[in-house]
Amino acid sequence: MTEPFKNLINPALVRECGAHLRRAWPGFDRATFERRALAGLDGLEMKARAMHIADALEVTLPEDFDRAASVIEAALAPPAVDDSLGLRTSDAGLAGWIGWPLGEYIARRGLARPERGLQALHALTQRFTAEFAIRPYLVQHFALSLATLRRWQDDPSPHVRRLVSEGSRPRLPWGLRIQSLVADPSPTLPLLRALQDDPSAYVRRSVANHLNDIAKDHPGVIADWLAEHLPDAGTERRALLRHASRTLVKQGDARVLKAWGLGKAFKGKVAFTLSPRRVAVGGSLVLELSLTSSARASQALAIDYIVHHVKANGSTSPKVFKGWQRTLAPGETVQLRKTHSLRPITTRVYHAGLHRVDVQVNGQCLASASFTLRT
Repeated sequence: MTEPFKNLINPALVRECGAHLRRAWPGFDRATFERRALAGLDGLEMKARAMHIADALEVTLPEDFDRAASVIEAALAPPAVDDSLGLRTSDAGLAGWIGWPLGEYIARRGLARPERGLQALHALTQRFTAEFAIRPYLVQHFALSLATLRRWQDDPSPHVRRLVSEGSRPRLPWGLRIQSLVADPSPTLPLLRALQDDPSAYVRRSVANHLNDIAKDHPGVIADWLAEHLPDAGTERRALLRHASRTLVKQGDARVLKAWGLGKAFKGKVAFTLSPRRVAVGGSLVLELSLTSSARASQALAIDYIVHHVKANGSTSPKVFKGWQRTLAPGETVQLRKTHSLRPITTRVYHAGLHRVDVQVNGQCLASASFTLRT
């Protein structure tokens, strides 16, 4: 059986944290910290575990934030020398998942000393991402935080440069939403422009995800970005921009599809089937699609499918799933097949009823079929 993800934050990690904080500050009350941090830890989920350990840190670290931040910094392992992941606590110091509660402590207690708090996050993010911890600073001290991110965009550490993009994403999963940037993403666009050709793939991936966040609220901004940055893009930037475009390609955005050469309607015949036609929650569907081109020139195609999930009240909610990217020669036929899982997941509740599945080619719905889901 796979080990639960939440167990990455575990009692052994708490004890290692206590030992390193005591090493950095002999006055640290390790016994109280461990007693408070371990009490009830096993019954908590992952994020709650990080918050619980941060509560224990608030009780036991120095009241003066500058002193507390210095203790944390002295307890850290040496910084990562490249963009490698999988850092972990060792005899050398704290790193890896213990950084989440450490960052939460800095987010809570450092807001009254924002310059010092940001300095501590600069150190922490080179041992574990500070993408969650920096977001309260952007909410409460926006101008100062943005100016700091501008300086950090040229930092020698790829972990710091990634924080510039990842920490300022408008809709970071698990992170505090930065509503001002949801409403107006323009303040972070110069940061993304500076980082989109970063030598680190780790940084570029974050830029792509940040742009995709913006796409959910401002598709025109991404269409304009593609118009400016795609024509002279090299291989790495094209990969970044394609990943940044994924939501709008699935949504069939006309300008974005055109930017990628996918703006023309498909010419040809389409046949689409689903099997089985009745399936239980936990099972799977097989989608089979046949496309035959009738065009005189090759056709570049983005092929996605939309499942209209039945809701509790009987209405339906569409969800677009990635299908295939294909180029069809004149007269060519392609047979495509995909298995779609109906296993329950935390972000989707299935309800019994008739579900429609549409096939979308270059943003246009060309075929539909239905299946009945039973619970």
